[in-house]
Amino acid sequence: MEDAEKGPQEQPDSIPEVGEDAVTSVGPSPPPPPPAMTEEERQELQEELAKVEDEIQTLTQVLAAKEKQLADIKRKLGITPLNELKQNITKTWQEVTTSTAYRRTSETLSQASLKATAAFSNMGSAISRKLEDVR
Repeated sequence: MEDAEKGPQEQPDSIPEVGEDAVTSVGPSPPPPPPAMTEEERQELQEELAKVEDEIQTLTQVLAAKEKQLADIKRKLGITPLNELKQNITKTWQEVTTSTAYRRTSETLSQASLKATAAFSNMGSAISRKLEDVR
């Protein structure tokens, strides 16, 4: 019973338990080493990296300026977020009501409504006749 007294402290961490995934027991793998390159290639990549980061910064600033310009134009035109929402809802509803699926469904429901109305009318007439017969 000496092994039971030692407990899990003496088991090496690198051996997965039964049912344990070996990948989860090892943890994340380190990133692969960078490919071998000359100092000149490394310098070129660093310069390209800096250039791309600068371009991203510039584009972000341009986008922010354009969004501000857009908001100013909309404000001058009296276009509010609520008006835009109303227009979007109206446009979407128009697209829905002109769709083939909506038209078919509408036609089917209309026909079903006519048939149901006729059935209720016939049933009402039959009940009235029965009541008259009972008198």
